[in-house]
This record gives sequence, structure tokens and C-alpha cells, in this order.
Amino acid sequence: MEDEKLPFTEHLEELRKRIIFCLIAVAIGFVLSYNFAEQMFFILAHPLKAHLPADSTFIFTGLAEGFVTYLKLAFFAGIFLAVPVILYQIWCFVAPGLYSHERQYALPFIILSSAFFLVGAMFCYFVVLPIGCRFFLSYNTDYIRLLPSMKEYLSFSCAFILAFGIIFELPLFILLLARIGIVHERQLRASRRYVIVLIFIVAAILTPPDVISQVCMAIPLLVLYEVSILLAKLFGKRRAATPEPDTIP
Repeated sequence: MEDEKLPFTEHLEELRKRIIFCLIAVAIGFVLSYNFAEQMFFILAHPLKAHLPADSTFIFTGLAEGFVTYLKLAFFAGIFLAVPVILYQIWCFVAPGLYSHERQYALPFIILSSAFFLVGAMFCYFVVLPIGCRFFLSYNTDYIRLLPSMKEYLSFSCAFILAFGIIFELPLFILLLARIGIVHERQLRASRRYVIVLIFIVAAILTPPDVISQVCMAIPLLVLYEVSILLAKLFGKRRAATPEPDTIP
């Protein structure tokens, strides 16, 4: 850990520099992604398209909606591609406050964070989105028919994918708190029953109102919490042993 503390203005300058690097990475990802926006939307729409009638198509109701939708999709893809860079910049910002032996975890942190984010996004795409789309399409009748809008589906799907990518960072977030000493493995175990209730409440709020969708979101969160407990136990900061009180002869 640095012996000399940096002035607050230098912290702000460092934060500004890291944010600029993140924005540049997102911009590069945006430019690269826009050339494949149509193909990406086709892939993104597959979980809904697979459950639509054969003659169904996506629509756009505004003159510029198709163009704006592709811009937004390229922006979301740019964020997705820039995740390793963003995580690296976060690490660079907090690294000066760490001990020298803790800075060697930079590469594992970036790799694991990116991997957890990718797994969360893929889990949402292959499991959660198909279940959610199937539920919402159950309201189709002979007189009521869904006409999916490009803009609305993009907002719905990307919000879910990004949310699951962030949620799957839970083990690393708790590991960071454990390394600092804010939380400990015993605290996590003692709070398990309350966390389980909280997880099912969150799953009920964020998913369609059916049991299958809630379970599909709650189960990975429970698994991630158990992984967090294991990581906190293996790599968390050890509590100093409480000294025994002196006995009076």
C-alpha cells in the first residue's frame, strides 16, 4: 500500500483518466459491432423468434426506429466487448490502495470477472430469455396477436443479459469484501437463511410471474452465494485471534 496519500484532486484526475479509457474501449467496440448489427439482432432475436408463429416478423413503428435500434444494439455490444478493458481500468484505479503482494491478482481478477460476466450473459440468453419469451407469448390468442417491436425487444433482452452478467459477478464482489475484511465466511453462513428469502424475492420481482422463471433465476443466485462463501473461506482475510483474558491469581 502506498505510504503517501494522494490528494483528492489527483484521485479525481485518475478516475477521469480511467473513465476516458473505458469510453474509448466502448467506442471501438461500437464501431466494430455496428458493421454486424443486423446479424447480431438476428441472433439476439432467436429466443423469441423460436416461439413465434412461422409467419411472424419483427416490426418498427417509427421511421428511424430500425436505424436507432441498430445503433443501440451496437452500443450494447460495444459495452460487452469492452468488459475486460473496463474491469482492467477498475483494477488500475483501486490497485494503488492495495499491498504489493495483492496486486499480483490483477490478471486472475480480470480473467475471472470477464468469464463470470460471459457465463451470466450466456445463461440468460440460453435459459432465461427462452422461458420468459414462452411465458409472454402464452397470452397470444385467436383475437390477440403479438407484433414484436425491434426497439422494445432490444431493451427487454439487453437489460436482462446485462443484469445477469452483473449478477454473476457476485462471488468476486464478496471475495473482494472478504479480502478487505468487511465480511467473513461465518457471517455469510449465518446470513444464509435471510439471503435465500431475499434471493427469491428478487427473482420474483425481476422475472415473469411464474414459478419456473423465478426458480431459473433463484437457483444460480443460490449457487453463486455458496461459491462466495467458499471463496471467502479460502481467500478471505483472517480474523486476528482474540487474546485470552488475564487470570487473576
